[in-house]
Amino acid sequence: MTTSSDHDPSAHGRPHPATRPLALVTGVGRTVGIGAGIALRLAASGWDIAFTHWTPYDDRMTWGSEPDATEVISRALTAHGASIAAIEADLADADSPARVFDKVKRRLGSVTALVMCHCESVDSGLLDTTVESFDRHFAVNARATWLLIREFGRRFAADPGTGRIVSLTSDHTVGNLPYGASKGAQDRITLAAARELAHLGVTANAINPGPVDTGWMSEEIREDCVRHTPLGRLGTPQDTAHLVDFLCSREGEWINGQLLMSNGGIA
Repeated sequence: MTTSSDHDPSAHGRPHPATRPLALVTGVGRTVGIGAGIALRLAASGWDIAFTHWTPYDDRMTWGSEPDATEVISRALTAHGASIAAIEADLADADSPARVFDKVKRRLGSVTALVMCHCESVDSGLLDTTVESFDRHFAVNARATWLLIREFGRRFAADPGTGRIVSLTSDHTVGNLPYGASKGAQDRITLAAARELAHLGVTANAINPGPVDTGWMSEEIREDCVRHTPLGRLGTPQDTAHLVDFLCSREGEWINGQLLMSNGGIA
């Protein structure tokens, strides 16, 4: 078992040939987040994990950053036998995706599954969204998704039929215009990979997890979501993680090119 941190230049990844496939999970900055739940589920299923985080994003959100989140998440992953690499990456930077893949390759090897949970999400509507905010949303949610998938496709070296791409999306646009619009673009980019990377034997799917409270919901939003969900509860990071785990498994290979609604049936 090995660990590797973006802040530890002496770390060299695993010392022996890989016996576990490697998943790169983006947007794993908080212990309560969907990204962390997915990374933990995959580690428990036998994957090594590289994950990205970007503290300045959490710092400017209402929930704030968790100072020890990277260390806590890393310990939880290694407890499942995973070799890990934690990489701080600003995905608004067009050069960042290639650098991330370079670091992952150097520390852990080639990526078999790319799971994208990163996002830019700032509430604003048609009349009050700024050009700067709009451009940042598309840089992170759409452009970075394309660039990550492009790097994955260019570097993919695993057996045909084993490669997986999964992105997390949203259909929320009212009062959340740049987020919803850029996530819509992300869907199209992800689903294109199901066809364009078919020669590699890679599947690509997008998941809409519905309302999952990872610290952003007010009590009013919680009550409204519960009231409109047939199962009478909110979604959890584990709900999404179980679906990602299945899609990344051998058994999930036949699910391809799909936008999957995993939202408890919310109206």
